[in-house]
Amino acid sequence: MEEMTVVELQEKMDSGVYSARTITEMYLARIEELDRQGPALNAVLELNPDALAIADSLDAERKAKGARGPLHGIPVLLKDNIGTADRMMTTAGSLALAGSIAPEDSFAAQRLREAGAVILGKTNLSEWANFRSTHSTSGWSSRGGQTRNPYALDRNPCGSSSGSAVAVAANLCAVAIGTETDGSIICPAQANSIVGIKPTLGLVSRFGIIPIAHSQDTAGPMARTVSDAAVLLGALTGVDSRDPVTQESCGKSLTDYTQFLDSNDIRGARIGVARNFFGFNEKVDRIMDACIEEMQRLGAEIVDPANIETAGKLRDTEFEVLLYEFKTDLNNYLAGLGPDAPVHSLKEIIEFNERNREKVMPYFGQEIMLMAEEKGPLTSEDYLEALQKNHRLSRAEGIDATLREHRLDAIVAPSGGPPWLTDLVNGDHHSDGSSSPAAVAGYPNITVPAGYIYGLPVGISFFGGAYQEPVLIKLAFAFEQATRIRRPPQFLASADLGG
Repeated sequence: MEEMTVVELQEKMDSGVYSARTITEMYLARIEELDRQGPALNAVLELNPDALAIADSLDAERKAKGARGPLHGIPVLLKDNIGTADRMMTTAGSLALAGSIAPEDSFAAQRLREAGAVILGKTNLSEWANFRSTHSTSGWSSRGGQTRNPYALDRNPCGSSSGSAVAVAANLCAVAIGTETDGSIICPAQANSIVGIKPTLGLVSRFGIIPIAHSQDTAGPMARTVSDAAVLLGALTGVDSRDPVTQESCGKSLTDYTQFLDSNDIRGARIGVARNFFGFNEKVDRIMDACIEEMQRLGAEIVDPANIETAGKLRDTEFEVLLYEFKTDLNNYLAGLGPDAPVHSLKEIIEFNERNREKVMPYFGQEIMLMAEEKGPLTSEDYLEALQKNHRLSRAEGIDATLREHRLDAIVAPSGGPPWLTDLVNGDHHSDGSSSPAAVAGYPNITVPAGYIYGLPVGISFFGGAYQEPVLIKLAFAFEQATRIRRPPQFLASADLGG
């Protein structure tokens, strides 16, 4: 079953070789073997106690009526900030929310159930989606401990969707859901050599997801192939009255993105190279240049350079917006959990963390939470000015300007560098990446495996304008099919620096 795609699993179920139950059982066994024992990846926080019963029900339905669609009977793991109204907790990896059961399904979970997916469990993550400390270690949570990269166990899986990425890479599930505010799908996907799609803001409802910031948060697919990610994206879209921004997707979203999986569609496409995201690592640059040459060989018209001139000018205002929105959005989310919630406000979370410092903050603190708690309401002039600047620099003067000036279909850039050594003493030491323009703009971004440095993964990002997922999927799929770069992890103790 290793490396099987969603299509291949469906074919096995249609032919009777597998059933949803047997597939679910095999993934559960693999989680026990690799996540709990073996290399102890620590990617899965909690398993759904009803998973096998759900699989049995879907098998009976398939026999009686046929499959609902491409996800019928397919096991999916969800990041532990995505609410499920079942017997699993939704905690964002924090002991402060231990025991918290979502009062109703998130829109994403609801859509997966409607598609016939088996929600297999919840994945570990960087606690509070990496919005707690300025010295955090990605992939660590007080509830789940440290997630490990399956390509080299001493390397970091990146965050905050660490567990989702590792689970997909290690074949602990068919596909998974992550969330991103800035880089939290793209970075772990590229660090674990999988495909990640960060959708346009509003394509997927944010309802029922523990938030950082409504102006940038979105859930998105994580998969081993572009085709699997496209299948999953189609299941997640839709207008949701509980999330007004999804109204903007009306007439722009689709329920089937697999129609854009054509390996010839890269011919004639104008692809710009954002060179101002290069230069942080010579080996990464060489991998990127080889990828760009391959796209040109496939018939793409390469515009090089096609820089985003506002890149690097958003850091301060982006962080300011996130601080303001985190306080307001998290307090609103906690209020929705009702009076029996373990905590009811950001202030109470901060107090819980202080009382339980040994368990919750053994390696790093909560400086970001303290900064957010000091912020005022979303009517504050500082917030409104920062948000307006973010949108202007990332959209009209950023991605939109670059696409228009060079008449581009998409922009490519390195997703990041090879994963760094996990360091609980000093925290993360990220190499550069290119996630911020699309994240701040609320525009789509897809990362695809691009190569390896000493066996450590590197990805390439395709990003563009709002609701341009079809174009990006076409280009990413054509590149993936021509190169077939991805190789499964070997669960090495550390990178082979001689290889």
